[in-house]
Amino acid sequence: MVIGGVDRMEEKIKVGGIMESAGRAIVKLLSIPDRADAAGLILGSLGRQSVNIEFLVESTDLDGFSNFTFCIDEGDLERALTALESVKAEVGAKVVTYVPDVSVVSVFGPHFREKPRISGAMFSALAASGINSLAISTSISSVSCVVASQYIDAALDALYGAFEAPHRVRQRAKGY
Repeated sequence: MVIGGVDRMEEKIKVGGIMESAGRAIVKLLSIPDRADAAGLILGSLGRQSVNIEFLVESTDLDGFSNFTFCIDEGDLERALTALESVKAEVGAKVVTYVPDVSVVSVFGPHFREKPRISGAMFSALAASGINSLAISTSISSVSCVVASQYIDAALDALYGAFEAPHRVRQRAKGY
């Protein structure tokens, strides 16, 4: 029987924990021509505005343009938009967009390299609860995704149903 995206006949995957960061915003800089200095210019601009990046995805679309997606503290949104607008023309980007009021939920290690089922189990559990991810990022020891904040409690419930996790960490953004 499958419940919350997990086959109950199958043992839950042990993970180090599940963490949530609320009070975030996604900012995207889209359709950037391929150039070696783009990432340095963009990230340098954000750094000069003291914008900390919690989550970063860079991808290339079918036309060969780069797209950068950042998840930041929502309190830094105006500074991030200012920084990206100031570098937009220099890197040749077409669009700066943002989505406020999101949360990051992460399943973390250790030893994810030896546990290939984690990503599939995570996103199956979220989908079974009707939760769509707005962005996905991974590292050697974690899988993270951004969800609309209104779904964070359901997302956490789904993930605790899918994984054996000893720690429940809730991190709120500044001012929350």
